[in-house]
Order: sequence, then C-alpha cells, then structure tokens
Amino acid sequence: MKQLPDLDLELHNLFDIVNGRTKTQLLLTAIELNIFDFLSTSQSAESVAAELGTHPMCTRFLLDGLAALDLVDKKDNRYQNLPDTQMALHSQSPAYVGRMFSMMDGMSAGIMADIGHAVRHGPPDTPADFGNEAVWAAHARSMANYQRGGPAQKMAATVSQIDGFASFEKMLDLGGGPGLYCIAMVAEHPRMRGVIFDQPAVTKVAEEFIAEYEMADRVTTMAGDYVNDPIGEGYDLIWASATLNFVRPGLTAMLEKIHRALKPGGVFVSHADGLTHERTQPAAYVLGSMAWMLSGQDLMFDSGEVAEAMKRAGFASVESTIVETPMMPMELDIARK
Repeated sequence: MKQLPDLDLELHNLFDIVNGRTKTQLLLTAIELNIFDFLSTSQSAESVAAELGTHPMCTRFLLDGLAALDLVDKKDNRYQNLPDTQMALHSQSPAYVGRMFSMMDGMSAGIMADIGHAVRHGPPDTPADFGNEAVWAAHARSMANYQRGGPAQKMAATVSQIDGFASFEKMLDLGGGPGLYCIAMVAEHPRMRGVIFDQPAVTKVAEEFIAEYEMADRVTTMAGDYVNDPIGEGYDLIWASATLNFVRPGLTAMLEKIHRALKPGGVFVSHADGLTHERTQPAAYVLGSMAWMLSGQDLMFDSGEVAEAMKRAGFASVESTIVETPMMPMELDIARK
C-alpha cells in the first residue's frame, strides 16, 4: 500500500499572499463607501447599511472582513474604528489617506490586472506619461494628508538639527508637490523663506496649503520643469523628497544643477528610496513600485546610489542615514557644498 508522504507543510505565508487581493478590495471598497466615517462610534451592521443604502447582510460581511484586518473593532455585533483607523481613514481627519490609497490603486490597476502579459511580452510600447499635470496635481493633493500626518513634522525636526540651519535664509523644495515639507521646515525657523518648485498645476495645489497654514509671507511657489528650467539660485537649503527617481538616468547632471543653485556651504538633502538585498527590499517599496517596473520604468535607487552621485557632482561632504517612514525605511542623504 502506498504511504502518504511524511510532510508537514507551513503555508500561512502563501495563503496570506493569495488573500492579498481580498484584503485590498475590502479596504478600497470601504474607502469608496466612506464606511469609516460611520464608525467613529459603535454601530451595528444594520445601522451602517441603512445610512449607506447598502445590502444589510453583505455590509455585515464587509465589516467582518475589516475587523479581521484589524481596522475596526467588533463587540456585541457592533463595529467601531480602531484609533489608527479613525485617524487615517475617516475622511474628515487631517491625516486621511484613503484618497491616496485609491489613487495608488487606480494608477497601477491597468498593468497589475495582467502581470503575466507584461512578463510574457514586455512593457507597453507607450511608456508612462510623466508630464500629465492633472494627474500629478491630483497625486499631490492625495499625498498632502500623508505628509502632514507626521512625516513632514519629523523631517522638519531632523533638518532643523543640521549644522548651520539657524543661519539659513532661503530654501527650495524641489518637486515639492503639496509643499507640506517646505511649510514644516520654514515653520521650524524664525525667518527662513521657502520656495516650492513643481509643475504649474501642482503649484496651485501647494498654494492652497500655503494659504491654509498662513505662510504666504514666507513661502512662495515656482512653476516649471526642474530638469529643463532654471530652479533659482542662492539657496542655503534644497530639499528633494521622492522625486529624483524621475531623473535617475541623468542623476549626476541634476545634482550638479542643484550644486550650482546652492550658496557656498549650502546643504542639499535627499529623502529617497534605497533598495537592498539585491533590489528585493524593502518589500513595501518593491511591491508598491511593481507597476512602474512592469511598465518599463526602473526608477528605484539602489542603496547609496544618490550619495555616490552627490560625490560625483562635487559636493564636499555627504552624510547618510536611514529614517523610518509610515511607508518604509528611506535614505536621508545630506550633502554640503
């Protein structure tokens, strides 16, 4: 008689991967329906369904799934947001990131719907359009709450400790998007002024936040293409967060341009990804950037790549460290002219 094999498989990780699509769809559906707006206080599935006009039984299944994901608490058949969920996923929270997650999914949905096609036939003939200002304006708006949910404050506190910061007079936020990093850094200084540089449609978004934080007297915008257009000069500090990837093929030339825009002794700070373990870690970034890569855009930096390019561009010194962010660990490279 044939014996069963003497095996004891451990498949938790594989099952978790297979369930990944379900997890994503539960979250995105809850965001689409604004489920979390109704769960600031304890609610039954029936009451949520009545508010939303949804099917009571399927609403309960969705809520049970959110509880399984540790996004909501269920007790006595009533559901309520957990504290982190209330902060991140209630649409009226200043740190609401639901729009960001929905946009991230929308931007990657096409290529990720059939990864096998890309693997078999290669990336699309038409590369991604990085010049679509409307898309980047929407992206900037979606990222604003992420930035002011802690990262901007943390990076401002870190930059304020740079030797000489107290004497800085002018800073540039290169590819600054909504500009919350610049606003936070200027707020750490009694008199420094800031300039947020990005595409024209994006600077309109930044101007909304400048007005919201009453910084119009100290923070301005400059619209253009930072690769081909002048970026100004005489800066004591230039900050670039998660934007240099788009100039990776010409990184050294871009850093030379940044070098020229700084005053003698000025500081350039890059906040960017840095892949390790033969470009397989951090997992969050490898997976989050998969759509870009399968589209033929290998823009992720290797660990130390930006720092080495800073040295080639003529910076006198470079200090590098790893900083934790809500997304993943990132590299912070501080270069002095």
